[in-house]
Amino acid sequence: MRIWLCLLLAAILLAGCNTASQKASPSPQGQPNNNPRAQSTAPGNTPSAQNAGNQNQINKQAHLEQLVKRVPGVKGARCVVLGNTAVVGIDVDGKLERARVGNIKYTVAEALRKDPHGAGAIVTADVDLNNRLAEIGSKIRQGHPVSGFATELADIIGRIMPQMPRDTVPRTENDVQGRKPGASVNQPSTQSHTYKSKANQNKQRNNNMQMAPQGNR
Repeated sequence: MRIWLCLLLAAILLAGCNTASQKASPSPQGQPNNNPRAQSTAPGNTPSAQNAGNQNQINKQAHLEQLVKRVPGVKGARCVVLGNTAVVGIDVDGKLERARVGNIKYTVAEALRKDPHGAGAIVTADVDLNNRLAEIGSKIRQGHPVSGFATELADIIGRIMPQMPRDTVPRTENDVQGRKPGASVNQPSTQSHTYKSKANQNKQRNNNMQMAPQGNR
């Protein structure tokens, strides 16, 4: 009996010692983590990298907008850059004829083609699309990632009849017609000459065969 009491007291003392040590040593969860684990953020996808990327796109957009505004006939410009593609909306006088608007778009495309950031640009003068580009540009300047507007930009591009800067490069007759300069459009085929030649030979042979019996009389 005395042995059991001793064992029980020993167990109580051990339990008390463990509780005291736990109170004296705070849980690691309550301590500041001096060695934080590396975050599972992919390289180049950190907030600082995203901000730097946004600022780079904003600088390109501002540069292209200023470039386009210098074109005669352009009253304002909106630009959104996504990667190597830039969508540029221009404001023109609403009273202009469509042909004149087309000429202004072409001049804008020529100006963009000469700039390293504008060679892959798409130009539009549509009012609704310009408003959408203005909204996207405003959100990007507020810090929203450019990649978040990829779907909307794809929809805008799909609605544009694009005036691509590379289309302003003069094209040769070979590129347009697919034949050598000065070549005749309607040249008779060699095969038809062959068929006609064989037909004439057969006709002459038949005439000779018909005339042969008359010569023997």
